[in-house]
Amino acid sequence: MKPTILMAPRMPARLVERLQERYVLLGPMERSTPDALPEGAEAAQALLTMGSLKTDAALIDALPKLGLISCYGTGIEGVDRACAKARGIRLCNAADANATSVAEFAMGLLLASARQIGAAERFVRAGRWQGNSIERMANVPGLAGRKLGIYGLGAIGARIASRAAAFDMTIGYHNRSQRPELPYLYHDSLLGLASWADMLIVAVRASIETRHAINAQVLRALGPEGHLINISRGIAVDEEALCEALETKLIAGAALDVYEHEPQVPDRLKVLENVVLTPHIAANAESAQLAQQDLLVGNLEAYFAGKPLLSPVAL
Repeated sequence: MKPTILMAPRMPARLVERLQERYVLLGPMERSTPDALPEGAEAAQALLTMGSLKTDAALIDALPKLGLISCYGTGIEGVDRACAKARGIRLCNAADANATSVAEFAMGLLLASARQIGAAERFVRAGRWQGNSIERMANVPGLAGRKLGIYGLGAIGARIASRAAAFDMTIGYHNRSQRPELPYLYHDSLLGLASWADMLIVAVRASIETRHAINAQVLRALGPEGHLINISRGIAVDEEALCEALETKLIAGAALDVYEHEPQVPDRLKVLENVVLTPHIAANAESAQLAQQDLLVGNLEAYFAGKPLLSPVAL
């Protein structure tokens, strides 16, 4: 008899087909709450979810046979880990399966913001380009020789650093702990990193400790030529403070792939010319998605076979 698993968000069709071959697959759920559980959910032994969705004690307690929570991406911030630990439930995520894709996209956003690629495209589309002797866009600093600060030097942050080094940038970082095996300049505070950096990329894991870590003080330290890039989680940035900083030119620009209340994007951001906005697609490279799906399937197979998980998360 096939084990029963529950899918909270809608998953990719290719993955759903694979799961249906091996399991009784329930879901997706309209919302991640006990009252939205489908019929038969009490038999679910594994829950497939995402870090951005709430998997709280109420939902966990409504699933009496639950033994595994598997997050499709790397984020785990929505999971009540204390409740899961108390129940003996195991947790896994996508580990570094999408790290290369996200790092690539981070560099794209950095270029788009610092080199004003979006503004340049709008300039051309509006018919304003009449040749450099008539009207041209202002010169901007390039990346070579500039100082890039990376907040969070994990799997994604380290890949960003290696790519930025190829652009002849100087790399500094702030992390929960120093990584002496890597040749980058460690800063023992985020504020110190922002003061040092010309450009700041947020690649930190979402948590209570990192909520609104990028605040008005950090943005002020980044300065009027600074650019902020966020490819981690929207809650790491105080959006009100960021809007104020962009509107008053406290910083030069920003590029965001994530937002505090997705899919809502503040109207104040939408009207600004000095911000690049994308819809949480940094991990959307085909290679990354296939790797995440393979890892999710592998973790399920390991769990039901009584073997160690491929990418366990400590509780």
